[in-house]
Amino acid sequence: QLQLVESGGGLVQPGGSLRLSCTASGFTLDYYAIGWFRQAPGKERGGVSCISRHGGSVNYADSLKGRFTISRDHAKNTVYLQMNSLKPEDTAVYFCAAHRSGYCRPIGADYWGKGTLVTVSS
Repeated sequence: QLQLVESGGGLVQPGGSLRLSCTASGFTLDYYAIGWFRQAPGKERGGVSCISRHGGSVNYADSLKGRFTISRDHAKNTVYLQMNSLKPEDTAVYFCAAHRSGYCRPIGADYWGKGTLVTVSS
């Protein structure tokens, strides 16, 4: 079974940081662009960040204002999302997705993780 597994979510106070991980099982992530998405309570899923196959190109949702950083470690077959200066509005289930096309299009993702919950609350 080919799948992605997210980890690193949890409860954090406003201003705190978390590092999310996305690890592939049964296949290598080397040939996929990897995207992070999130779905807040009562909201639709939206894009957070995307990293290219070789890590040479990254992008972020404008609303994040540089607080998040995406990176990948090919040796560990893992993609990370460093989240700093977290705000209550960042509370959401965070998903990673693998895109064979090389573009982080939610509808066109080949694999989705089950998500990890991030709760930002005082």
